[in-house]
Amino acid sequence: MSRLVKLLIILFVALVILGVVAVGALFVISGGNPVDYLQTAIIRLSLQGRQDELDRPMSSDTTSQRFTVNLGDSPRTIGNNLYQAGLISDADLFVDYVRAYDIDVELEAGTYFLKRSQSIRQIAETLTDSRNSQIVFSIIEGWRMEEVAQAIGNNPLFGFSEDDFLRVVSASAEVDPAFAQEVGLPSGASLEGFLFPNTYSLPPDITPEGLRDLLLEEFTREIEEAGIPAEAEAQDTSIFDIVTLASIVQREAVHMDEGAKIAGVYVHRLEEGMKLDADPTVQYPLGEPGDWWTQITQADYTSTISPYNTYLNFGLPPGPIANPGIEAIRAAANPEETDYLYFQAECNGSGYHRFALNFAEHVANSCS
Repeated sequence: MSRLVKLLIILFVALVILGVVAVGALFVISGGNPVDYLQTAIIRLSLQGRQDELDRPMSSDTTSQRFTVNLGDSPRTIGNNLYQAGLISDADLFVDYVRAYDIDVELEAGTYFLKRSQSIRQIAETLTDSRNSQIVFSIIEGWRMEEVAQAIGNNPLFGFSEDDFLRVVSASAEVDPAFAQEVGLPSGASLEGFLFPNTYSLPPDITPEGLRDLLLEEFTREIEEAGIPAEAEAQDTSIFDIVTLASIVQREAVHMDEGAKIAGVYVHRLEEGMKLDADPTVQYPLGEPGDWWTQITQADYTSTISPYNTYLNFGLPPGPIANPGIEAIRAAANPEETDYLYFQAECNGSGYHRFALNFAEHVANSCS
């Protein structure tokens, strides 16, 4: 055998050994899946020239959009759904990206709130943890329940409609008997007044019933911390009646440092056997979508035939006319002792009120 042939044989054997070693090393490095490893490496290489596309959002629109990843959805399905939703411009690029960087195995089923202002990288990262998705929802003090429902309907992140919510808080809805007993809720009454105003972080899968229960729990927690149940017991009255008065105070008092005085005027009127003559109780039955707190006219005081109209009916209205905050509830539970029987807005537009001992003084306080 010639020297050249021997060298060729040695070289061939060496190459085989190197090949075996290389394949073994590749097998170890790839975790036992060299084909997939090589494909991933090729994808990563191809992505090097598409970094701008990965970082370029669809638009500058920061509006949140509800997006659901169902259990068992593949990266391809997710990518196609993102594309159909207008959240990304290239489903294939999304699939390649999540595969190249092992994000495909981290994609998590759940409901997310995505924005067209997010890039593919940011969206992919977001879809790895559904716990980060929250609906931030605020209820303003003095809103009636229809306004709460309207805010739900105007928020695309909720998975239910305003009508769905109204069904579980209306007079025909079932109410937790323990809660009804605690607050003295009359049979057949709605939950107006008890949808506690606050800002809430809600899970994306919140239901109408879940939101209702959360609002009632917050109401209960707030009034207990403020000592309202004890005040109601000491005054031999119900929390329902306190909240009813508080709802009127909430609509009347622009500045809550006047809340206890305004509540005191109403309590004094009741003690004197007078009607409350509260404008918000006329506005309440007149309210309609787009104008829930309409500007009332002189004729409305007598033409608005409703048990809520305290210009026509003695005592408190049948129930709350709005959802008061804790300061208004405190004011109603602790009204200021006063001889005043009347009040009206200051003429300077400050939002404060002028108080009067009698009707003549009340007329004299009128703005000329």
